[in-house]
Amino acid sequence: MTTPATELNPALETLCNDLADRAQAAARTLATLPGGARNDWLRRLAAALRAQAADLIEANARDLAAAPQFGLNAAAIDRLTLNPKRIESMAQTVEQVAALDDPIGEVVRSSRRPNGLQVQQIRVPIGVILFLYESRPNVTIDAAALCLKSGNAVILRGGKEAFHSNAALQSLISATLRDAQLPPDAVQLVPTTDRAAVGRLLQRPDRIDLVIPRGGEALIRRVVAEATMPVLKHYAGNCHVYIDASADPDVARRVVLNAKVQRPGVCNAAETLLIHQTIAPQILPPLAAALRAAGVELRGDPAARQIVPDMTPATDADWDTEYLDLILAVAIVDSLDQAIDHINRHGSRHTDAILTRCLSAARRFVEAVDSACVLVNASTRFNDGGELGLGAEIGISTDKFHARGPCGLRELTTTKWVVYGDGHIRT
Repeated sequence: MTTPATELNPALETLCNDLADRAQAAARTLATLPGGARNDWLRRLAAALRAQAADLIEANARDLAAAPQFGLNAAAIDRLTLNPKRIESMAQTVEQVAALDDPIGEVVRSSRRPNGLQVQQIRVPIGVILFLYESRPNVTIDAAALCLKSGNAVILRGGKEAFHSNAALQSLISATLRDAQLPPDAVQLVPTTDRAAVGRLLQRPDRIDLVIPRGGEALIRRVVAEATMPVLKHYAGNCHVYIDASADPDVARRVVLNAKVQRPGVCNAAETLLIHQTIAPQILPPLAAALRAAGVELRGDPAARQIVPDMTPATDADWDTEYLDLILAVAIVDSLDQAIDHINRHGSRHTDAILTRCLSAARRFVEAVDSACVLVNASTRFNDGGELGLGAEIGISTDKFHARGPCGLRELTTTKWVVYGDGHIRT
């Protein structure tokens, strides 16, 4: 439960209120600045990331040294780690965001009414965003870049596991904001790991317009329960790959391995494999061998274990689990419709893929699977803002309102109606 404001440490309450007040003031300034000013800052940020890579890695090393005391598994430590390659990728992402069209002021629709009124709907910033996330310091840069490019101020609250990494990144962000003559308060980092600070910020709908939690289900459920402003969220990434009867075995092997193994600790990694019964005896044994060679534990239903007997028996809970690890549940289905029913019952509405050479099966799957992203003959790992042309993402929403799927610049805007008249009055 949230600590009532009256029981909060007065210094912590003052800190949170000050963060929110300064963010709102910065947001009002950002909303009136030209896109060129925001792009100039993004280019400065990319250059600073490269120039200060050694300092960032040094700060990250302090977090990695403390990782065992937080009980982080191998996948979580991988998400936490910064190295030269990842910092270069962060810098490139910032440059890609700078190169994207400015969404602010974009005319969504325009018309002239019969009475002569000129009516427009245009994109405008949301305002102040509270972004809560866990042990992925690269997300600090993604969130700052996307929020500023879309004209929003952001309050960042990363996990305690990445505290030193995020503090170093925040210092770099603040310095480049000042150099670009943008309000330094446009990007603020909550400077405490006290969970009560989150509760207080969630009680400021007068200053914070949207909260985006990105992390484990416990974090997201807490935010949904306590927030007094809208929440953009996804609870889990229980993603599926379905191998249809007509699938190409070589394509299926490559895609399934990529979807499960390439980076198992992220939300768009595959967690369940469904295989049509007519192709399963041919495709499952070599695919299981390849997955095991990559370190994957397989948990199969009775039909799958008839084909590969030494799989671990799957339990009912396995079909609803986001492992974020080298574990894959495997089930044999009688038909395309049974696969669709399984996904819609057990999936998290995040990312699901079909592997097939049948156009009608692909169309049926795309129409019937109720997920934010549905792929045909491609890995679930492609449900990513960068891969889908958004430059970067602040998260992947499984909501159906206000945004769904990867959330980039346009998903961080709202709209305003602007009407031009010439002394018009309504009769």
